[in-house]
Amino acid sequence: MNSRQRRGVLLLLLSVLCALGAFAGVLSVISDANAKVGPEVTAYRIRKDVPPYTALDEGQFEKISMPRRWLSANAVTDLSQIRGKIAVTTLQGGSLLQTDMIVKRPALRPGQQEIAIMIDAATGVAGKITPGATVNIYATFAAERGGTPAQSKVIVSNARVLDVGTLTPIDAKGDDRGNRATEAVPITFALSTLDTQRVAYAESFAEHVRLALVAPGSEDTLTPGDRTYTLDKDK
Repeated sequence: MNSRQRRGVLLLLLSVLCALGAFAGVLSVISDANAKVGPEVTAYRIRKDVPPYTALDEGQFEKISMPRRWLSANAVTDLSQIRGKIAVTTLQGGSLLQTDMIVKRPALRPGQQEIAIMIDAATGVAGKITPGATVNIYATFAAERGGTPAQSKVIVSNARVLDVGTLTPIDAKGDDRGNRATEAVPITFALSTLDTQRVAYAESFAEHVRLALVAPGSEDTLTPGDRTYTLDKDK
């Protein structure tokens, strides 16, 4: 082997050693990055704003992956966690879904039924009624010609709210009860059969149906005479 061949072999060996060194450096960088970032896990991002007290479904979220070490302890990693849940506040689009953003929807008790009615936002304690709240439901009826005077009635006391929907446009055309609101909020109650009938009757025949929020921890006890009010009672 002449000197030229020996130089060629030495250069080849040097190139191999440099390549091995570079490869080892890349592996070291990758290993260091993995050590810092850690394994990735599944999380869920909110697609667009979800109003408070809205029932949740899988279509409102998108699946993403991110390093476990960057994920908060209360992040939702399994969408089965949203079943039967509602948002407790506005869920901002683009945010990660976390367990403290959602709560279990109030459930029916034995003997109760669900009934949902549209309530004018202006007369329904707008923004203050939430699932689990207790309200009194009032209905006002117009006077009958030559008969019963105009009156206000507490048709249901201490009604429990199950769900509060979003502000919804309603069609007031052709309504024979005068001018009605053009936007209302669907509110779902848990009521007995008799109270459900009372609410259904009021929604169909009352001039207006209003809600009054009952203070937490207290319940009104109404006597039969307290349920109906007419103006002549103040005389």
